[in-house]
Amino acid sequence: MDKKIEVFMEEVKLRNAHEPEFLQAVQEVAETVLPYIAQHEIYNGKNILLRMVEPERAIMFRVPWVDDEGEIHVNRGYRIQMNSAIGPYKGGLRFHPTVNMSILKFLAFEQVFKNSLTTLPMGGGKGGSDFDPKGKSDDEIMRFCHSFMAELARHIGPNTDVPAGDIGVGSREIGFLFGMYRKIRNEFTGVLTGKGLSWGGSLIRPEATGYGTVYFAENMLETKGEKIEGKTVVISGSGNVAQYAAEKVLQLGGKVVTLSDSSGYIYDKDGIDEDKLKFVMELKNEKRGRISEYVKEYPNAEFTEGGTPWGVACDVALPCATQNELNGEDAKKLLDNGCICVSEGANMPCTPDAVNTFLDHKILFAPGKASNAGGVATSGLEMSQNSLRVSWTREEVDERLKGIMKNIHASCIEYGKEGDFVNYVKGANIAGFVKVADAMLAQGVV
Repeated sequence: MDKKIEVFMEEVKLRNAHEPEFLQAVQEVAETVLPYIAQHEIYNGKNILLRMVEPERAIMFRVPWVDDEGEIHVNRGYRIQMNSAIGPYKGGLRFHPTVNMSILKFLAFEQVFKNSLTTLPMGGGKGGSDFDPKGKSDDEIMRFCHSFMAELARHIGPNTDVPAGDIGVGSREIGFLFGMYRKIRNEFTGVLTGKGLSWGGSLIRPEATGYGTVYFAENMLETKGEKIEGKTVVISGSGNVAQYAAEKVLQLGGKVVTLSDSSGYIYDKDGIDEDKLKFVMELKNEKRGRISEYVKEYPNAEFTEGGTPWGVACDVALPCATQNELNGEDAKKLLDNGCICVSEGANMPCTPDAVNTFLDHKILFAPGKASNAGGVATSGLEMSQNSLRVSWTREEVDERLKGIMKNIHASCIEYGKEGDFVNYVKGANIAGFVKVADAMLAQGVV
């Protein structure tokens, strides 16, 4: 089987030689899915996984825009429409200088499995631009978003491709993008999710990824007779996902001691309570400040410049910042300090070495395609509300989100149980694969 995986990856590498993030995501899936395919005659000889790693469509376009000084800039825009076998393409838009084809293909590939796990009828896609919103005025961001959507509009639609937000794309950007789409197409449809509540958005959507990550961790802990309550939790990041993961941990009785950004991390041994979290939310969302400013407001806390929080003692770790932020050495530090549960809030935040370390020590470890699926699940619920022209209450959406995360957890156990141990990586990959693969087989070679 190792030879089959090696041959498969060699073929994928030939076509995607300069895309390390994408190859990393494919390797992780291949190691668990190819053995499953070999054991099930229905998939043998169909090259299902090889077809799944090839995007149905990869779009790249020029995005010219004018800054406040009248100077013209040019960025690249992308949309990867990965797989639509079970529904319209669904996945976020990321505006960040690091955006390139490799990162977006990895995110789109992960999205296929993540969306499948939700059981909602959504295919997988991802998009964005190397545009950096930081330091730009609202007018500059509006002009960029309008230019970006002027091209993207011809490739998306409520029954074709429904983008959402991601890093660098919040409610402000979604508003500008939707405004241009509505103008170009002369229609008001649920073509984007993450919209404002007054124009088709869903309650709980901003909170959903962070909440879902914690719900999944709680489900894992329950298999060991444990709860979040009373646990010390280390969180990386300080953006949307990290903020609401922290909020849910507090609601469930846990103690959050760290948050971070690209400048470093803060450690508050007294715990980041609701008032402190409110300060962080205002700092990051309204003032666009750095996490280091936390220690000026709360001097008992410590700030470590340029570091990551994985050396801090904890029971539960929630990596919620970005891909490959937690490596093998970090994983060993967490284990040495007593960590028993890791739930990924970001997309692929743990390197392969880190993942293998967690699996070798048989702690509770949830890959992002399972544990952070709450965001896209609630986007799917927003799509349903838009189609029905209804609006569900906060309690209704939260209850549906909780149910979806519980079902994803159950699917991971079904396909990932190895004796007394649950390999959630294997379970998530196979559970996500089966639904998409069955749909692809049913639809023929298309």
